[in-house]
Amino acid sequence: MFNKNKISYAHRFAVSLLLVLAVASMAFGQIKLRTALDYDGDHRADYVVFRPSDSTWYMLRSNNTISVQPFGIANEDYPTPGDYDGDGIGDLSVWRDTNGLWYRINSATNTFSVHGWGLPGDEPVARDYDNDGKTDLAVVRKSGGVLTWYIFLIGTGVSFSTPFGLEGDFLAPGDYDGDGKFDLAVQRPGATATSPATFYILSAQGFQSIEWGQSRDLIVPGDYDGDGKTDIASVREGATPTDVLTWNIRQSSTGNPLTYFWGLTGTDLLAQNDYDGDGKTDIAVWRNSDGKFYELNSSNQGINVWSWGLPNDMAVASYDTH
Repeated sequence: MFNKNKISYAHRFAVSLLLVLAVASMAFGQIKLRTALDYDGDHRADYVVFRPSDSTWYMLRSNNTISVQPFGIANEDYPTPGDYDGDGIGDLSVWRDTNGLWYRINSATNTFSVHGWGLPGDEPVARDYDNDGKTDLAVVRKSGGVLTWYIFLIGTGVSFSTPFGLEGDFLAPGDYDGDGKFDLAVQRPGATATSPATFYILSAQGFQSIEWGQSRDLIVPGDYDGDGKTDIASVREGATPTDVLTWNIRQSSTGNPLTYFWGLTGTDLLAQNDYDGDGKTDIAVWRNSDGKFYELNSSNQGINVWSWGLPNDMAVASYDTH
């Protein structure tokens, strides 16, 4: 929902997920993540915030144009940006927890769509699960100690459900095998806060379990090495609000770790995406105390700081953090 407590990464509910652009390119995982927040079609993620006080999306496009769009209801809706019409441009979209309806504005036709999928209490996980270039509707439901994924393929109208994960797991879908289809995945905490966490992944290549990070680490999926596969990645908060965040990334290309220190524990929402258009996920945060994006570009390791938003806004890019 557009609720600071739900979207705050500190509460692990910054909402689902990774999305969509099937093109003839190797870097499926990052391209689809990027397209969800690319509102001008220039192959760069744009800076976007939602303002609860007026239920409005404020978009600073990478071509330096600005768009302001009232859309959604604060405290009821989850942001679910993606490319639902398959035109390569992000569509504004929300899922309403109170009625299980998806609302979106299709960028290709500037038309409004409403689709029912899911029940109150579900968690939305919209992605491209069949590699047709369109974001599919999907939710995960907790029942009887098990997570069940309910997926509606927009391109074909086919729907299916798959049990995967246990109650207490955190959702971590991504394209871990690089086939253009998003895979079901979860992060399972260990017995204590500092116990190892384990990622469980179900893809076309079969089942995987990979130990990575600790129980309380936050999930930040993305393709940080540019090999077309989602990397397992997590962020560890510090003990105090002024402690630096630690990003730990397992490169899918080599299995080797990358570690970055970026952002502050008490004020920053995680906002990773491809802002420089090089096909790799850039490490980024949005700082609530000053309304600025702080971005570390993967192309040149340069630092960009963009003023966009006001305190108590929410960075829409945080939808992909759990």
